[in-house]
Amino acid sequence: MTDTIINLENEAGFDPDFDIMNTARDVVSAILKGEDFPNDAEVDILITDPETVHRINSEYRDIDRTTDVLSFPNTEWDSPADYESAGFADESLIDPENDHYMLGQIVLNEERITSQAEEYGHSINREYAFLIAHSVLHLLGYDHMEEDEARVMEDKQREYLELLGICR
Repeated sequence: MTDTIINLENEAGFDPDFDIMNTARDVVSAILKGEDFPNDAEVDILITDPETVHRINSEYRDIDRTTDVLSFPNTEWDSPADYESAGFADESLIDPENDHYMLGQIVLNEERITSQAEEYGHSINREYAFLIAHSVLHLLGYDHMEEDEARVMEDKQREYLELLGICR
């Protein structure tokens, strides 16, 4: 079993009626286990406001708008979850304090979590978990630019959330 450290910074004051740390840990851990991640892992999650997401999106992706979630993987993947070619020997990605592989960063837009939950007719917990699942799959090299990639990613998101009992 992979040990997972979640560094959660909630600068938006997001305070729903569930434990955001436990949900984040459960989702990240389930995906890493299901994807046979070979190392202990560390993931940084920032929950922030739309303006900060907009600024980060503009600065790092040259996209001048806000979005619901941003993913910043620390690894360039040849193909999704291809651990052989992912560079796990790169010592710079191992946290010297705990020997965990620093998988990447997730930035969540607190307002979009709430508004999209309402728009899609499901709980805030489900939307929060979905955005984390979506982002963790990006951290493992999955994408949705092509139709077949999108189908794989959507199936995996649904599978992991159902496994955790977090359904629409």
